Amino acid sequence: MKKSNTFYAHQLPKDWKLRLLAKILKEDKNFCFFDSHQQENINYPHLHYNAVIAIGEKEVLEPKTHKWQALETFVEDKKNWKFGFLSYDLKNEIESLTSKNKDFVGFPELYFFKPETVITERDGIVEVLGDLSFDLNVLPTISTEKLYLPKTEFTSSTSKQQYLEQVHKLKQHIQRGDIYEINYCITFLANNYKVDPLALFYHFLEDAHVPFSSFCRINDHFIFSASPERFLKKSGTKVISQPIKGTSKRGNQPILEAKQLSDSLKDRTENVMIVDLVRNDLSRTAKRGSVRVEELFGIYSFPEVHQMISTVACEIEEHENPIEFIKKCFPMGSMTGAPKISAMQLAEEHENFKRGLYSGSIGYFTPDNNFDFNVVIRTAILNSKTKVLSYAVGGAITALSDNEQEFEECLLKAERFFKIFR
Repeated sequence: MKKSNTFYAHQLPKDWKLRLLAKILKEDKNFCFFDSHQQENINYPHLHYNAVIAIGEKEVLEPKTHKWQALETFVEDKKNWKFGFLSYDLKNEIESLTSKNKDFVGFPELYFFKPETVITERDGIVEVLGDLSFDLNVLPTISTEKLYLPKTEFTSSTSKQQYLEQVHKLKQHIQRGDIYEINYCITFLANNYKVDPLALFYHFLEDAHVPFSSFCRINDHFIFSASPERFLKKSGTKVISQPIKGTSKRGNQPILEAKQLSDSLKDRTENVMIVDLVRNDLSRTAKRGSVRVEELFGIYSFPEVHQMISTVACEIEEHENPIEFIKKCFPMGSMTGAPKISAMQLAEEHENFKRGLYSGSIGYFTPDNNFDFNVVIRTAILNSKTKVLSYAVGGAITALSDNEQEFEECLLKAERFFKIFR
């Protein structure tokens, strides 16, 4: 993929990315857009690109069987970028697990493509790789006043009473020693929903200020992810994971609120359990003795919430198979629990929807065999064919969990999304 052109970001229109997305949507092309909001997240570790945009498809991978094996073959091509996503339910090809709950959005379990064009933004430089049929300097203007979202009602697949009952049952499993921690999830749905995808992007994602946001179109499906969490990033022989466990609302006293989250025994307990799980996952493929915790209980503040984030790193062999490494860590511990297999079995038993892309990962492989993948949380998924819009949330359940507070935390995580429709 040859380099077509280079621009200075400050010389482009301030809203060039919004204009570009409007152009791509008008051309009816599949795409993936990642934005780290690097300027706003100046203190967030290990950010590389401010934005990466993949446009069009030269080659597509959507296997029906042996999906991990097919992906391994697909990424062996070192000449092209590869963009796509891993569904949570790919767990069933790794362990003896099933996914029999109702599927509301009908997403493929794995989808990757080699793009026609890649646009990257880093350190104020915008680089276009491949052919682009238009000039970034002369994109049509967008009237944001016309990017309207209708008032929308969402219904939960799980009532509050059902949620409290299931959490009670899960805590009984914890008391018996079946698990130590589990991520229990519910989903909210809007049916017969007609939306302009660009309007939903504009109101939900453009100013999200989270480091792993993404906006993708895959045929009839649209992904709107305001994820603050990284699953795995590989740079050379170094791999990092940054699990999140611990969430509190951001209000008028951010310094005090952040300290209260930092001092929370419950949140520290949740976080350290997942850090230990991630360390174990990484050690299955990492160089012996290289797994280390670079930051424990880091507190990072976003527009709506404060998050407790830890960073775990390791070294791998130079020619390590990237897909095999990802498989050893998938699904991510922050979305399962500990022990991982038991937690996934109980989640399937007590949840009432198929997670699908939620709890999975969206990301890309570079031509030099590096990769970066997020955790699919704070994410809306639209099936434009069936007109179903879903938004799932979850939280870690431990022996210290207060059932009512866990439910309120779920509502807090969904609040930023719901309020854009009011």
